Amino acid sequence: RPAADVDRGSHSSRLTGRPVRRTLSVVHADDGMEQPAHSRVAGLVLAAGRGSRLGQPKALVEIGGITLAERAVALLRDGGADPVVMVTGAAPVSLPGVITAHNSDWQTGMGSSLREGLQTLPADREAVVIALVDQPLIGPEVVRRLIAAFADGAEVAVACYAGQPRNPVLIGRAHWAEAAAAARGDAGARGFLRA
Repeated sequence: RPAADVDRGSHSSRLTGRPVRRTLSVVHADDGMEQPAHSRVAGLVLAAGRGSRLGQPKALVEIGGITLAERAVALLRDGGADPVVMVTGAAPVSLPGVITAHNSDWQTGMGSSLREGLQTLPADREAVVIALVDQPLIGPEVVRRLIAAFADGAEVAVACYAGQPRNPVLIGRAHWAEAAAAARGDAGARGFLRA
């Protein structure tokens, strides 16, 4: 099933007042397509949560001897995102080759982690794939398809599973400030993606 491109039309940026054209690409995670990676896309893992239902911080939960933080970093790297930034909060986590940002406001929800992560991304990246630490069943092919959608011109791309939009998502640099401004509570980028 091919990705469905939805032209969201033109609107004015809340930050600059200039017209911005945003194209949303819905990437079907189960379509089996393999796409090459694009080298200007970073990865961002939101890993600050306490994991109250899991009994420990989400990033430290192990499955098969591998923490969810390690799995999420591997997902982004294997999918072609580089470098990877990980936002921590409830527990300190440090992984080799990963840029770590600590969110001191992690208890306010995912929105503050998204803002912290977007501020930490390297200035030379053109887009970011944002993944949640607690999604261990997602494979790198989903990240590859998001990056391929960006390489084909999409500024925003969302993975879709069984017809439902979910994480990870890709956001082009032109929209980082708007996504950060819309990030509130545990909604993360949801408000931005629905705008």
